[in-house]
Amino acid sequence: MTAQRVSPLGRFLRLSLFVGLIGAGSPGVATPEDTAAICDQMAGLASQRTGVPLSVLKAISLTETGRKRGKAFRPWPWTVNMEGKGHWFESREAAKAYVDKEYARGARSFDIGCFQINYKWHGEAFASIDEMFDPVPNALYAARLLGQLHAELGSWGKAAGAYHSRTTELAERYQARFERLRGPLLAGDGGAIPDIPDIVLAANGGAEAPQPKRANLFPLLQPGVTLAPGSLVPIQGRSAGSLFAAPAPKTVID
Repeated sequence: MTAQRVSPLGRFLRLSLFVGLIGAGSPGVATPEDTAAICDQMAGLASQRTGVPLSVLKAISLTETGRKRGKAFRPWPWTVNMEGKGHWFESREAAKAYVDKEYARGARSFDIGCFQINYKWHGEAFASIDEMFDPVPNALYAARLLGQLHAELGSWGKAAGAYHSRTTELAERYQARFERLRGPLLAGDGGAIPDIPDIVLAANGGAEAPQPKRANLFPLLQPGVTLAPGSLVPIQGRSAGSLFAAPAPKTVID
């Protein structure tokens, strides 16, 4: 496995997430409720950064990783789908150790995190598998992919289906589940996004970094790039690089 490469912004984002999660309650102790909230918090952040509706991102995370915890159905950030079988781990460390073990035996087709990014086709977009587990880049890419699919297909339901598969039957089945989970969340669109600090602004010392229009750091989502038939299939022209690396053509994840 390659050594991890993390930019200053990436380190800042991780620190911000960590501080936010332990800010309330016992220092350094994350309860199951805290952990289950990570995916929702990252959905809020990604919605703010990209404009994808909060209900869409929350519903995708639930569809991908949701499980019953007590009386509630919640997403879970330390979820791994290994070659078609889902696993829910109590900690990031346990999930990462499992993936490392499976990777060592030769496994390459596995999905990681709140939004189940697939390593086989899109791992080269990240500095390392560990960065794929980071809820921030995991959520930001998922949001941008969904935005691209919405632009292509014209509805969030169809975008969700294609996020899962370009095979019609599989996409429709996934879309139906997504729509059921999204329904109760629609009221949260608009004004109910969690109060998450503008971490990008803070990382730039309080000043907005100059950007031409909206910078698109994901070559998969650049105009003229054609998605392969399905969200879990390869794309052409992939190149390695961190999600948070300095501007340079890089390729993306599922």
